[in-house]
Amino acid sequence: MSQPNILLITSDQQHWFTLGVDNPAISTPNLDRLCKEGTRFQRAYCPNPTCTPTRATLLTGLMPSQHGAWTLGTKLDESVPCIGDRFQEAGFYTALIGKAHFQPLLSTEEYVSLESYPLLRDLDYWKNYKESFYGFEHIDIARMHADEGHVGQHYALWMEEKGFKNWREFFQLEMGNDPERRKSYTSEDHRHWNLPPEMHYTTWTAERSIDHIEAAAEEGKPFYIWSSFHDPHPPYIVPEPWASMYKPEDMEPGSLVPGEHDQNPAHFRYAAAEQNPEFWGNATEGQGAIHGAGFQAGIDWEEFKKDMACYYGMVSFMDEQIGRILDRLDALGQTENTLVVFTTDHGHFLGQHGLHLKAIHHYEDLLRVPFIVRHPGKVPAGEASADLQNLVDLPRSFLAEAGLEVPLYLQGVDQRPSWAGHGAQRSWSITENHHGYSRFHMNSFITDRYKLTVHRDSDEGELFDLQEDPQELNNLWNAADAAGLKASLMHQFMRAQMESERIHMPRIAGA
Repeated sequence: MSQPNILLITSDQQHWFTLGVDNPAISTPNLDRLCKEGTRFQRAYCPNPTCTPTRATLLTGLMPSQHGAWTLGTKLDESVPCIGDRFQEAGFYTALIGKAHFQPLLSTEEYVSLESYPLLRDLDYWKNYKESFYGFEHIDIARMHADEGHVGQHYALWMEEKGFKNWREFFQLEMGNDPERRKSYTSEDHRHWNLPPEMHYTTWTAERSIDHIEAAAEEGKPFYIWSSFHDPHPPYIVPEPWASMYKPEDMEPGSLVPGEHDQNPAHFRYAAAEQNPEFWGNATEGQGAIHGAGFQAGIDWEEFKKDMACYYGMVSFMDEQIGRILDRLDALGQTENTLVVFTTDHGHFLGQHGLHLKAIHHYEDLLRVPFIVRHPGKVPAGEASADLQNLVDLPRSFLAEAGLEVPLYLQGVDQRPSWAGHGAQRSWSITENHHGYSRFHMNSFITDRYKLTVHRDSDEGELFDLQEDPQELNNLWNAADAAGLKASLMHQFMRAQMESERIHMPRIAGA
């Protein structure tokens, strides 16, 4: 039998509950189709709740503390081995399409970033770029989200090739958000984007993914392709008909439960602006890190319902385009021999716990991710599984599925037995988070029932019983009757860290 194709499809910052099979308020017929034809895993977690660290983990099979791109604003050094190199060496067609974000938006003499100005807008540079990019022989990448100003690279080239020469009129021309500028290319409440849907980066990602799948077929090669969609990451803006697909009055965002942060560390109370609004006007260094990470004082819930309706529209638009990719696999006769995994890089707050966007609060909304695996004849169809998954497992599992040698230093586990329905391969998962402030350097240890979060420079922490308290409202960290449980989980956490230590070669002699 020929080697299988590997197709990784990711979104960006998608809440785990935004699949139609789980949530009837949203329409995702193509992701639901993947669920019907494969297995969805309801306990999958990201290795870090921000973009660059998790995306670099998907390239390397290493946790962020090990591969080096430990937070936003860092880069994955080009010298770090990537699994795409292994696929290339084995004769696979390798391609990355969509969002990369393995390097920072700014560049320095010491840390040169290809994803920064002026290279980001140098279309001749990207048109002639022929080098391997983190293990991918072929790339079509773009950096921005929605109408952000750092648009360029291959997406801009594609728009110009399509004859859409005035694309700059539909994006912020500089970094930052200019409300006056946005008025020129939006309507109504500035969430309805006048950008033609056929010129949207979601359409581009699907179209170029299909092109690369077809190219691999023409060359007679198995492929390892990462189709990396940008949405539903904010800003909340999307073209019609998606902008009006959902009614704000039908949205039911999460909420702050009175008293839920009483037993939580201080930064939970600060971020819940309704409890401490004066905090935001008097931020210290560490507190400013929270604000900079995306939390705002005083959520206007009526406006937020409009944001949420737009967010759902962004997901549904992406779902439509994913359907195009799946249909093309069918037409090419590639479906039976293609392992498809759909997931996202991290979650998103939609009002839960009084929070929105992302960053430092290790609730399920942020750490847990949608995760679907389809491989006809190998992965059970129409199943839902509670087996623990971590995105660090994907590189090891992909290499093993392709029959390629798996390097000893990879930190994940081979999840293929779990995907085949033969039982859990993990008893724990770890999520790291480090924002550059020691106060906000934390790790979470997650088991089938509990979540323990330890802070580097604080005696505070979190301990939640996810079975008895799935909404994570009752922090047991300081509960006297949970002291033994906390001690046991601390011990398990230390053992798990030791278990995941990297090994570069087997021991071949006694000394």
